[in-house]
Amino acid sequence: MERLTQAWAVTAPGAIETEPLERVSRRIPAPGDRELLIELLACAVCRTDLHLAEGDLPPRHPGTVPGHEVVGRVEARGPGASLFARGDRVGVAWLASTCGVCAYCRRGSENLCPYSTYTGWDRDGGFARFLTADERYVHPLPDTLSDIEAAPLLCAGVIGYRALKRAELPAQGVLGIYGFGASAHLTAQVALAGGARVHVMTRSREARALALELGCHSATGAYDDPPERLDSAILFAPVGDLVPAALRALDRGGTLAVAGIHLTDIPRLDYQRDLFQERTLHSVTANTRADAREFLDFAARNPLTVATTPYPLDEADRALADLAADRVRGAAVLLP
Repeated sequence: MERLTQAWAVTAPGAIETEPLERVSRRIPAPGDRELLIELLACAVCRTDLHLAEGDLPPRHPGTVPGHEVVGRVEARGPGASLFARGDRVGVAWLASTCGVCAYCRRGSENLCPYSTYTGWDRDGGFARFLTADERYVHPLPDTLSDIEAAPLLCAGVIGYRALKRAELPAQGVLGIYGFGASAHLTAQVALAGGARVHVMTRSREARALALELGCHSATGAYDDPPERLDSAILFAPVGDLVPAALRALDRGGTLAVAGIHLTDIPRLDYQRDLFQERTLHSVTANTRADAREFLDFAARNPLTVATTPYPLDEADRALADLAADRVRGAAVLLP
């Protein structure tokens, strides 16, 4: 007899008000070659999950189960799997597989692999009690972090860490952060630990309060000018209108990194006003396993304040709706 489990699937992408997530019953998957069967302990909710549900990212297959910030315990191992033992606590992140042989993979840029696949997009993710994952793309987790604290690190933390590298922040420089949700509140702490001055621009009053609690030097409205010129900036809000504002806030030679996988249209840029004086605009595309290892090592050595809002797995649809409405403080995390 097949073992069944409950999950949430995107059956008809649309505005969150149309309730695009549907509760479904699925058989518990069997792990394939070098795969692990993982029982859910916690799964953070990412804005990418919202983009998937609303159709900004078209699902790669019907009935996709979202969720790519998964903390779980190894329940079973497939043929050839040897990196983890049954009972180990592990993390499953956005990057699910790469080809390993293309030019991008060979040069250490596996996040650009044209054959890459992703958890919760190409293969079913963590909005379910069980999932499978290729053990080569699964991460050991620091014992110092609880399940609910570790979950947001696996995407929000890692992609923020890569965005910070792409922003090319000089030592003890000035960083501007646009939008202050799950990823931004972790990235700010990494920058502050390195001696940066951090200014936050966001529309949420509660997020501004959190930024100041964490030690950021100012927190103002999304379109406000920061109190000083920025050496670097990161745009976390998926709002293209903020790109010119962030570029104009940069000092000469400054860099803006756009961290999201989806962004609304960018208005026409004025070269002299927005880009001249060697300002640079960088995109951020996923992350590598090396990024994840580096960031998780940092988190093990440097205690982070991980702001979370817990939800039962049975209320994943409410968590996603709250995220869409900016009602989540820090990261929403689903718990079984």
